[in-house]
Amino acid sequence: MRRLAIAGVVTTVAAWYITRRRRRRRKLPRLRTAIPGPKSQALITRLASHECPAITARRARRADALGAAATDPIVWASASGAIVVDADGNEFLDVTSGFGVANLGHAAPAVVAAARRMLDRPLVHAMGDAFADESRVELLEALASFLPGLPKGILGCSGADAVQAAIKTATLATGRAGVLAFGGGYHGLGHGALAATAYHAPSFRAPFEAQLGAHVTFSEFGGAVPSLRDVGCVIVEPIQGRGGIREPPAGWLEELRAKCDAEGALLVYDEVYSGFGRTGAWFAFEALGAPPPDLICLGKAMAGGFPISVCLGTRAAMDAWGASRGEALHTQTFLGNPLGCAMARASLRELRRVDAPALAERRGAELRALLAARGLGPVRGRGLMLAVDVPDPLRAMAGLLRRGVLALPVGEGADFALGLVPPLTIDSDQLAFVADALAAEFPREAGPARELAVPEEDEVAGR
Repeated sequence: MRRLAIAGVVTTVAAWYITRRRRRRRKLPRLRTAIPGPKSQALITRLASHECPAITARRARRADALGAAATDPIVWASASGAIVVDADGNEFLDVTSGFGVANLGHAAPAVVAAARRMLDRPLVHAMGDAFADESRVELLEALASFLPGLPKGILGCSGADAVQAAIKTATLATGRAGVLAFGGGYHGLGHGALAATAYHAPSFRAPFEAQLGAHVTFSEFGGAVPSLRDVGCVIVEPIQGRGGIREPPAGWLEELRAKCDAEGALLVYDEVYSGFGRTGAWFAFEALGAPPPDLICLGKAMAGGFPISVCLGTRAAMDAWGASRGEALHTQTFLGNPLGCAMARASLRELRRVDAPALAERRGAELRALLAARGLGPVRGRGLMLAVDVPDPLRAMAGLLRRGVLALPVGEGADFALGLVPPLTIDSDQLAFVADALAAEFPREAGPARELAVPEEDEVAGR
């Protein structure tokens, strides 16, 4: 009996160890097909038959851009935490956070649970400016708790919506139509936001230049601030995201704030990309020690996956709209959608619970150390909003994909680099895998790296 008991304990411990080992390994990439796999390729072929060709980059465009063999992108099937699974069952580590959305990781359980509760209620849609629901009230209250000096807001569905609401608000509050924006800035591609976007201007702006008006003036990011006599809105990313993870010189945002105050313009921070803990502070302007704005644009990580955004402002700025007289001056069908508001409310609670800024600061320092140990860099940015200089960011993106890592380049010209913007919940093993994959891609530039362990196909099939 004693032998049987001992055997039972051994079996239990062995089973626990195997299960734990499998779970640990599931956090790392596993590739079972060539990349892209046959199912992804077939789906992209179908997509190309019905989607505008400017949306998803297909073989010829990708080959031209990457200077590599013609390939299609992968097609996502599911995502959880920092892992994305494609249509062929390949598992990738995502260091883009889905364009900066997944601060809590993809499909954060608390956020998904909030969506399910709202669907079970059921309440999927309210009526914009006509009829609200309780989730909109709770969300705006929660947002105001992050930024008490900006207690009123306008909800939208995208970052561009928030930017356009900010520009309108500044126009009403100041009586001036002029906008000052900055080189390298990205504020979205809707016409109102595109007019203030300088990033990749020849691609994004040139075809529509005749429709964008002459009300926006561009100045150098971090440079001398021009006269604001005719300007109502000064819009800036405290840390530029798509523009290359660029910070302005110390004291420049303070100068901008003082100039706005002296000449009567409103200062708008676009923190759609950098907000909610990404930089090691709740907001990038706080990480830089800069003064607060009159208006701030937020989105992306706000709901962890649902398309929702907000422009928050001071009471004075928002009250310039005046009271609604029945026909709202600014609204949308899906403004304050109950599902999105519930998910955003849950996301904000969870970001506070995990102390997102501290998490970003800790993991960011860890990633910097891993890259430095492999001879990679320099690295710039704050928290987990980072960019690493590599000889060829496009080659790095393509090579990392084949190694099981999803990454995107950022910036242009001298600031062109590889972005590293993973979920704040990424763990140490995953960070080490990313550093090793990048070191393997650029062995001449990097120091010694561990051998990459991507499980074989039979191990994947045996899950």
